[in-house]
Amino acid sequence: MISSHVNKYFKLIPKLIDKIDLSQIEKAISHLKKVKKNKGRIFFIGVGGSAGNCSHAVNDFRKICNIESYTPTDNVSELTARINDDGWNSSFKKWLEISKLNSKDILFIFSVGGGNLKKKISVNLIEAIKLAKKKKCKILGIVGRDGGYAAKNSDTIIIIPNIDNKLVTPYSESFQSVVWHCLVTHPTLQSNKMKW
Repeated sequence: MISSHVNKYFKLIPKLIDKIDLSQIEKAISHLKKVKKNKGRIFFIGVGGSAGNCSHAVNDFRKICNIESYTPTDNVSELTARINDDGWNSSFKKWLEISKLNSKDILFIFSVGGGNLKKKISVNLIEAIKLAKKKKCKILGIVGRDGGYAAKNSDTIIIIPNIDNKLVTPYSESFQSVVWHCLVTHPTLQSNKMKW
């Protein structure tokens, strides 16, 4: 017998898909085409499960699309040294400064909430977004909340619709993967065939 949780979890997914604003995905593709053409870079930032997704996305954009891509969470030594010496809030910002973030690049946010300055949530994402704005770098995001800092301060934001408050995190982090796989396989971005 299939439990009510399993039934509900999978039956809600088509409803979620129907509510995604596909025009935002098309806008993201347009920004990514420009960064590829101009030989810019993509910097992915996220925390928790989203940090793991950043690492996977770096692989895909580099290997499939031939776009130079990075994430600060791939270098645990530097990240933890920055956190230890300078604090969590500035850890991504300082990493991006050393990476010479500039107007040819994209800052790509993966987050459930997108940061909240008042509640002091994901301030490291917020500081990175502020830096990107200062550097006139395009800011893209895939987030699970429309009221967070990333949603309000990005050039293009793909909101994973909230269809159940108890499932915001698993759906948000799962659909980050669904969306970026759509991006890397878009004919105008994909450079290399995949093995399977």
